[in-house]
Amino acid sequence: MSLTRRILLAGLAALPLSLPVSLSPALAETPASRIVSIGGGVTEIVFALGQQHRLVARDTTSTYPPEAELLPDVGYIRRLSPEGVLSVQPDLILTDEGAGPPETVELLENAGIPFREVPQGFDRAAILAKIHRVGEVLGVSAEAEALAEEVAADLDAAMAQAGAMDKRVLFIISMQGGRVMASGTGTAADGIINMVGAQNAVSEYPGYKTLTDEAITRAAPDVILMMSRNGEHTSTTEMLLANPAIATTPAGQAEAFVTMDGMYMLGFSVRTADAVRDLARALRDSGTALNQGG
Repeated sequence: MSLTRRILLAGLAALPLSLPVSLSPALAETPASRIVSIGGGVTEIVFALGQQHRLVARDTTSTYPPEAELLPDVGYIRRLSPEGVLSVQPDLILTDEGAGPPETVELLENAGIPFREVPQGFDRAAILAKIHRVGEVLGVSAEAEALAEEVAADLDAAMAQAGAMDKRVLFIISMQGGRVMASGTGTAADGIINMVGAQNAVSEYPGYKTLTDEAITRAAPDVILMMSRNGEHTSTTEMLLANPAIATTPAGQAEAFVTMDGMYMLGFSVRTADAVRDLARALRDSGTALNQGG
């Protein structure tokens, strides 16, 4: 049974046990049972470990498995609502690195709620470290070790299958106002491009930056990769081709544009092996548009 399917099955019985209950002093002496999970990848690991019955809320990025969306939403990971978090009376906040804003984190810590971070990273080792950390915090280290072994084997198989490919990939996160903001090194996008055996077309800078027309031409991508999502950051084929610099690249001339669900592609969690397989196939096909969710 694939890990993605196992998470889905785990979610079926997840929520009836997570209805609000009154806190009591005894909870301080027992494992956390009212957990707010922040970060889609962290939430996926909680479900994969079979600990979803301990969740009482999640953040906006926690949309998988579908049952996670039935939990109260306390806001985007970097724009958390302190009122929303406090309203579910948590006894633990489990979060990816980067939760915020800082004043909200400080308020929650001052309220006496344990705040446990999961390290962020964008490679095989980082995924396994996340699993072990979540297992440690939840008191299920043995289960986490077993899950990590399974995920490691799946990742190894997926990356071996992907192999290496002669594809220069430009990841565009936004085209707001006609300005192309693209990934350099050290990002989740850079990490997944490396895992599928392709080359990041931009290696001159870390993080995300707005590219000039000259920089786009110099990058000469064979494929342009984007997230498929609604809203102002969604870039269509027409928008891409309307940019003269993009239109003249190998990717533009071939209309080699690949899209994939952002959390699935960039979550670096238990579904990443499946994402590697799907993305490698799409890049080899040079323009196959995906709307993958696992």
